[in-house]
Amino acid sequence: MLFDPHDFEAAYPDLDAESRRLLKATVDWFEDRGKRRLVADDQARVWYTEFLDFVAREKLFATFCTPRAEAGGDPGKRWDAARNAALSEILGFYGLQYWYAWQVTVLGLGPIWMSDNAAARKRAAELLDGGAVFAFGLSEKEHGADVYSTDMLLTPTGSGFTATGGKYYIGNGNVAGMVSVFGRRADVEGPDGYVFFAVDSRHPRFTLVKNIVDSQMFVSEFRLDDYPLTPDDILHTGQDAFSAALNTVNVGKFNLCTASVGIAEHATYEAVTHAHNRVLYGKRVTDFPHVRQNFVDAYARLVAMKLFSARAVDYFRTASPDDRRYLLFNPVTKMKVTSEGERVIDLLWDVIAAKGFEKDTYFAMAGRDIGALPKLEGTVHVNLALVLKFMPAYLFSPTEYPEVPTRHDAADDDFFWRQGPARGLGSITFHDWEVPYRDHAHVPNVARFHEQARALRTLLRTAAPDEGQQRDLDFLLTLGHLFTLVVYGQLVLEQAGLTGLDRDVLDQVFDVLVRDFAGCAVALHGKASSTEAQQEWALGQVRKPVVDHERFARVWDQVAALSGRYEMNP
Repeated sequence: MLFDPHDFEAAYPDLDAESRRLLKATVDWFEDRGKRRLVADDQARVWYTEFLDFVAREKLFATFCTPRAEAGGDPGKRWDAARNAALSEILGFYGLQYWYAWQVTVLGLGPIWMSDNAAARKRAAELLDGGAVFAFGLSEKEHGADVYSTDMLLTPTGSGFTATGGKYYIGNGNVAGMVSVFGRRADVEGPDGYVFFAVDSRHPRFTLVKNIVDSQMFVSEFRLDDYPLTPDDILHTGQDAFSAALNTVNVGKFNLCTASVGIAEHATYEAVTHAHNRVLYGKRVTDFPHVRQNFVDAYARLVAMKLFSARAVDYFRTASPDDRRYLLFNPVTKMKVTSEGERVIDLLWDVIAAKGFEKDTYFAMAGRDIGALPKLEGTVHVNLALVLKFMPAYLFSPTEYPEVPTRHDAADDDFFWRQGPARGLGSITFHDWEVPYRDHAHVPNVARFHEQARALRTLLRTAAPDEGQQRDLDFLLTLGHLFTLVVYGQLVLEQAGLTGLDRDVLDQVFDVLVRDFAGCAVALHGKASSTEAQQEWALGQVRKPVVDHERFARVWDQVAALSGRYEMNP
């Protein structure tokens, strides 16, 4: 199940030959540099010029980030969410800082590829081909990502506008060939005044203030002071600019999940190898029952992360104006998968303890970085609030849809650039979420979790949040966690069925989910505003997973087999 750089031929077998060549070249670049150099550069906060030189030389970002319409006939260039997810996982595997350069390039390109401005698109394609990276200028120091309150102001001139204002938390702001910037016209009130425009970080009216983090990454603060803009620089205006901001997040922030997967995979190899070869009190560390429980839980959570993320890609690639189910699965990848990555690292760290702080380990990097992913732009609570919008249609009004296939084909995902207005979420429908649960009813803990999931629907029918609770975000977020588990389990099961996942591992995954659902129910019970009926319901969902010691032992054997399986070249 886990990505192993030393057995690359087993990884991503369904991708085309050129995509696999570039991914293998990326792996080889990191492995040839070795672990000591990787860690030393991280500790010295070395700007990754040599990595960006590799990216330029191989045209890595150009190949993976240029839609076919802008590729000038190059057969390798396309925007393909399946291979992008693979690259994101690999970059996360070697370090968040390298993934970040890729991630903010994706975000910076979003408003450009969505634009009708042919000159800007042509300029972006040429810069990409030359090895440039990009940046996404949305957040501000005082307002964060609150686009309604932007202080980036555009003043009309005879030939266009001048832009004045600051942006904060802007990755690649030190070197970006183009920065997509969100602002508003000073002379137009309300949403009609929004503007997305492109600037050059080398322009004299662009002032790079500082790097706001102590890291290899450059997360910049910058200012524009009467920066001149012509029509060739304007990407979107009015409501279209607002939609471009949200739709870019749909495309770009998805990469958070695969980065978390990659980090957790590398850390798992290192932690299992260390613990399985260490003797304490006359016993191998992994002979202690609590250690095995931690490792099996971490492995089950990591497997679920991979299954959900992979299946979500299929829904992304199959999306259309008539099928926008991806708008639910997207925030779950950003919020749930990344939070699970934190839990994986915590479980591993509880075992390896002080080893996780040692400066010559990858784990020290992983422990520091894994928490960044669910916290970017307030990811967890913002996305929990978003998923709640889909709950009624998802749970109560299933609709027929064609079967979504596994999507590893070398197709250009051009729907990303024509997602349309960022509204109407309440009208999106879903297929019957219970089908994969019924298909796997023979797996004991799937059946038990299905009972809990169905009970959520009962709660909403018999003891739904009252008017006051519907204004109580703290209460609603706990309800959102319960709902998210149901959605998470659905796609895990779909992917398990498509890939023939080992039944023991699947049962162990749902052993974890049964306990998680019970924990969220207890949290709902304890909320200050919960009613007696809701408390009674919550206690009824405190269920114990179906225990099978032999199954657990078989899964543990799979975990133990990871010991020594992979270690980064020194």
